[in-house]
Amino acid sequence: MKAAFLYVEDDTLSREIMQMMMECLEQSLVTFEDSHNFMARVEKLTPVPHVILLDIHVPPHNGFEMLEMLRLNPAYKECRIIALTASVMNEEIERLRNSGFDGAIGKPLDFEQFPLLLERLLHGDEVWHIS
Repeated sequence: MKAAFLYVEDDTLSREIMQMMMECLEQSLVTFEDSHNFMARVEKLTPVPHVILLDIHVPPHNGFEMLEMLRLNPAYKECRIIALTASVMNEEIERLRNSGFDGAIGKPLDFEQFPLLLERLLHGDEVWHIS
C-alpha cells in the first residue's frame, strides 16, 4: 500500500536513513528538520499524511507538543502518530502511551523490522517497538 508519511527529525543522518528506507519501500516521505511553524507547514501537505513520525527532541516544539497540535486539528484525526525515540526507559514509554501516541519505535531503527512495523501502522494497528 502506497502511503504518505511525514517525518520530523532534527538529525540529518536520521533523515537521510529514513529517506533511503522509504525509497526502498516505495513510500512517499516528506521530512521537516525542525518544528518551526509546525502546523502551518503540515497543513500545506497534500495529501494529508497517513502516518506522522515524530522525533521527541526537536526544537522548538518537542514531540509531545507537536502531537497535541495535531490532535487538536480534526483534519489529522485519522493520522497514525508515532514517536521515534532513543529514550527507552519504562517511564518514558508510559508517558508516550498516556500522551496519545499511536505507538513508538525505538532508535536506531531496525532495518528488518521497520517495513513490517509500517505495514501494521497502515492497517490501523498500534505499534510499540522499543528494542
